[in-house]
Amino acid sequence: MAEPKNDDFLDDVEALEEELYGEDENEELIDIDAEAAKGEALDALKAERDEYKDRYVRALAEAENARKRADKDRRDAEKYGSTRLARDLIGVYDNLQRALKAAEETSKEDNAILIEGVELTLRELNSVFSKHGLIVVEPSVGDQFDANVHEAMFEAPVPNTKKGEIIQVSAVGFMLHERLLRAAQVGVSSNPA
Repeated sequence: MAEPKNDDFLDDVEALEEELYGEDENEELIDIDAEAAKGEALDALKAERDEYKDRYVRALAEAENARKRADKDRRDAEKYGSTRLARDLIGVYDNLQRALKAAEETSKEDNAILIEGVELTLRELNSVFSKHGLIVVEPSVGDQFDANVHEAMFEAPVPNTKKGEIIQVSAVGFMLHERLLRAAQVGVSSNPA
């Protein structure tokens, strides 16, 4: 004979699962939300670490640039710090040149000692100039005009010259190392080419 059907085993599903899998199953299940939160926290920490690393690298680069700028400024101050003094001495040079020319125009015998003294003073001044990097820019008549080191005081049509040739030097120029302190003042030919 057939045994009667027992449908009560379907009533207690949780009890059946417990019986089949045991109580350890709940402990082994992974909480996906908790793991995702841990991953997000890890990603946030990595992003923060990368941001701090970027800030650190940028700060190092800025410090290096500041060091280089300060070094360049120090070198420039050392090289060009005497610019104002040099500009003041240019007037002394000009006056000595004028005195020498004026003395040479009169009789040399009467002013020989004065001329010799002015020439010695001028030589000493030129020596001091070269010692400190001050260069006299002395163009010659016939040289080509260069706007970087010459200042055109006037233009005049002079026969047998080309346009842009220097026809007269009014005052010499000066450079301190590579910097122009005063352009040489010249007259320039305006003859067409």
